[in-house]
Amino acid sequence: MTWSICAHEPESGAFAVAVATCNFAVGASCPHTRAGVGAVSTQSITNRYLGPAVLDAMERGLPAEAALRSALAGDEGRSLRQLHAIDAEGRSAAWTGAHCVEWCGDTGRPGASFAGNMLAGPEVLAATAAAFEAAHGLPLAERMMRAMEAGDAAGGDRRGRQSAALILTTTEDFPDINLRVDDHKDPIAELRRLFTLWEEMGAARITNAPRKANPAGLIDIDLIEAGWRAKGLDLQFRRPDHPPAR
Repeated sequence: MTWSICAHEPESGAFAVAVATCNFAVGASCPHTRAGVGAVSTQSITNRYLGPAVLDAMERGLPAEAALRSALAGDEGRSLRQLHAIDAEGRSAAWTGAHCVEWCGDTGRPGASFAGNMLAGPEVLAATAAAFEAAHGLPLAERMMRAMEAGDAAGGDRRGRQSAALILTTTEDFPDINLRVDDHKDPIAELRRLFTLWEEMGAARITNAPRKANPAGLIDIDLIEAGWRAKGLDLQFRRPDHPPAR
């Protein structure tokens, strides 16, 4: 009931998953990423435990293929599952269970994996993969968006449209980008709108936020206030020793 991309960009170290479906809140259950480890999407009668299980196995050093097999081995419902992943070496792996609903399938290449079920046809994955490749050289998140837009234009989920998500992780224990459209008549278009807002408003915050390389982040209150003033905001931090002017 879903199609998705798992991808790795070695230049930035980014791992990303983009996913869409005709079901509620796909971003809450399918996509999983972990800095320095990999990306996974678990779908088709989704077992959410499989995402972390694959990432744990890859973090222990297993390649994507072995990590998938390890996670699925203990799942008695594996014939209903679709699961795919990309590891830190750019190796892809996928599983489309024998009982997944047509059209279903998967395809992979170094650095990216594509999988879907309940799709309008194989052209959905083909268009998604082709658009991803055609956008080579662009930032990974933009490539993901263009690929999902192409898959949507090719028919997407055969039942219709409801939710979509984009998650991208680089160096931190939390995503740089974590955008979700939980319920919308045109979720890919809405995801594009949110991604545009992230480029305008969210990307700059990452530089100043606490990170492993700078655990406190930007804490110079004069600089922060200057940024507020540049946006036309009349805001000031409390300064107990120097009350703000009135």
